[in-house]
Amino acid sequence: MNILVIGSGLMGPAAAYNALSDPQVSLVTLLDMDEGQLATAAARLHQLVTNGKRLETAALDLSDQTAVANIMARHDAIVAALPSSAIPMGIRAAVAARTPWIDLSWPPPSELPELEKLVVENGALVIPGCGVEPGLTEIMARYIAEKLDTVDELHIKCGGIPAQPSGPLSYKIVFGGRRLPLREADARIAENGGLRTVPRYSGVETFTVEGVGEVEAWHEGFMPWLLELDVLKDLKLGTQKTVRWPGYASKVSLLKEMGLLSLEPLSVDGVQVAPKAVLDAVMYPHVQMASEDRDITILRVEAHGCKKGRPRRYRVDMLDRYDEETGFTSMARVTAFTGAIVARMVARGDLRATGWVTPEKLITDGLFQQLVAALAEAGITFTLTKEKSKPLTG
Repeated sequence: MNILVIGSGLMGPAAAYNALSDPQVSLVTLLDMDEGQLATAAARLHQLVTNGKRLETAALDLSDQTAVANIMARHDAIVAALPSSAIPMGIRAAVAARTPWIDLSWPPPSELPELEKLVVENGALVIPGCGVEPGLTEIMARYIAEKLDTVDELHIKCGGIPAQPSGPLSYKIVFGGRRLPLREADARIAENGGLRTVPRYSGVETFTVEGVGEVEAWHEGFMPWLLELDVLKDLKLGTQKTVRWPGYASKVSLLKEMGLLSLEPLSVDGVQVAPKAVLDAVMYPHVQMASEDRDITILRVEAHGCKKGRPRRYRVDMLDRYDEETGFTSMARVTAFTGAIVARMVARGDLRATGWVTPEKLITDGLFQQLVAALAEAGITFTLTKEKSKPLTG
C-alpha cells in the first residue's frame, strides 16, 4: 500500500507515523508547500520509525494541480490534514487522479455542492470529517444507537483541552493553526426528527471525568447527517457539545456579545479589519501550545432508548493523553490516527465505496472492530457502559 499524507503541521506527521507503523505499507509520502516545515516533520519521523526508507516527501503547492495529481496517482489513498480553505483544490486533484480522499476536516460549506457533484459524477470517493469530531463521535454514536431497538436521546460530548488549565481561557489550540475555534453563529440540536437552532455556548453542563476532574460542555452543533441513519431518524433529542475546562463558555459568550467573534470587517483608522482576526492575533500568544504543554482529549457518547421494551442507556467513553514517547499531542493521535487507519482500509480494499460519504455510514460491523483494534494498538481505548435508564417524561 502507498499512502499520501497532505499537510505537515500538527496532524499530518501523526497520520504518516501511524501509516508507517503498518508493515503492509510500502510507501508514505508527506506533501506540503512549506519546505521548512516539511523537512522538520520528516526529520522527526525518521527519528521515530525504524524503516525510514519508506518515507518520502514532496514540496508542492496544491495550485499546481497537474503535478499534485501525478503524485496522487502513485498512491492508493490520501489522508488530508489541511486548512478548510485548501481542501477544495486537493479534492479536485484527487478526483483527477482517481485516488480516494480521506479528510480529517471539511471544506468550506459554500464549496460543498460543487465538490459533492464532482465526486459523485466521477465515481470518486471522499470521506470527509474522518477524525475525532467529526469522525469517531459519529461512528460511536451509530454503534451504541444500534444496540437499542429505539433511540430517544443521543448526546455527544468531545473536546481537547490542556492537561493543566492556564491562561485567560484555560485553553490551548490543540488542532493546529493560529485561530481560535470560536464562532458566533447559532448551533443546532436534533429535536423530534428535525433540527432546531440554539445559541452557541449555551446549554452548559458540567460533568466529572475520572483522572481529570470537573469539565464543562456546551452546544457546538449536532451533525445533521446523523439523522439520515435509520436508527436516528425519529430522534426526540440530540445534542453535540464541546468539552472545555469550567468557565470557558461564559468567557466566550462575553466575547460574542461584544462582537469580537464577528468576521465582518470594521473600519478602524481607515483600515478594514475583522474583530475575530484581531482577537486571534491578540490571543495567540496565550493559547499557543508551548513545548512543555500537554493535552487531553475527552469523548463521551450516550444513547437513551429502549431494548426489548425496557429503558436502557449505553455510553462510550474515551480519555486520551499526550504521548511522551512520540511527542504527538492527544488531539493529533485521536484525529490523525483515525484518518490514517481508515485510509488503509480503503487502500487494502476492505472498504469499497464511491461518492461523498461520511465515516459512520461506512465504519460498521467488521470495519468498526478493525478501527477500534487498530486504535487500541496505538493506546487509544474506549469503555462501553450499559445500564437501565429512566424513560422520558417529556
